[in-house]
Amino acid sequence: MDAYVKSNIENNIATIEFFHPEQNSLPGNILAQLAETITKTGNDDNVKVIILKSGGDRTFCAGASFKELININDAATGKVFFSGFAKVINAMRKCPKFIIGRIQGKTVGGGVGIAASTDYCFATKFAAIKLSELNVGIGPFVVSPAIERKMGVSAMSQIAIDANTFYEAEWARSKGLFAEVSESIEEMDSKVEAFAKHLCTYNPEAMTEMKKIFWKGTDDWDHLLAERAAISGRLVLSDFTKKTLEKFK
Repeated sequence: MDAYVKSNIENNIATIEFFHPEQNSLPGNILAQLAETITKTGNDDNVKVIILKSGGDRTFCAGASFKELININDAATGKVFFSGFAKVINAMRKCPKFIIGRIQGKTVGGGVGIAASTDYCFATKFAAIKLSELNVGIGPFVVSPAIERKMGVSAMSQIAIDANTFYEAEWARSKGLFAEVSESIEEMDSKVEAFAKHLCTYNPEAMTEMKKIFWKGTDDWDHLLAERAAISGRLVLSDFTKKTLEKFK
């Protein structure tokens, strides 16, 4: 199947789904589509709540596209590349509707940042998380503000430093990333559907005002995440990272 971003609205619930055949890794064009779709959907008066999910039943998101990462040859291109996740996170932050995350399986790097940017997140027991960026000579600079906001500095720094380890879904739940962990995708989907329907019974204006409070103190993230993207864009050109990426060619 080809990569896609698609959305549909039913009974005031919008479902946004992204997919990429390489374990739902996200190249720049898909990230741009995802950010645009989140913004457009959030401004739709027919939508009261948004469910964010990925296609397939194994991996939620493998992070950034390695094919694009390997081909970066200058700092400007690097900044643009890493700004892709920044735009998605900022679109989620500014979205006036609650975003429910549906994390069916493992998630890595930028995918953890997306999960952390949801307002309420469901997962299965298979949804282990890993921040692997240090392995290739960079760091989770763009996504770390979102992860730190949700999980705290201690948990974020632990998984950022321990870049080879997948942390189990229950650990992520204990640190605040996931609200609930289910035994199966079917169980999770039932909970997501029921929760979204229940949110639709609440006052939309109240939910919008609550979201503003939840994200208080992040007004500088347009600038902050752009700065972080520039750091990653510079480090990806380092001798260490270039040598490491050669192994993946």
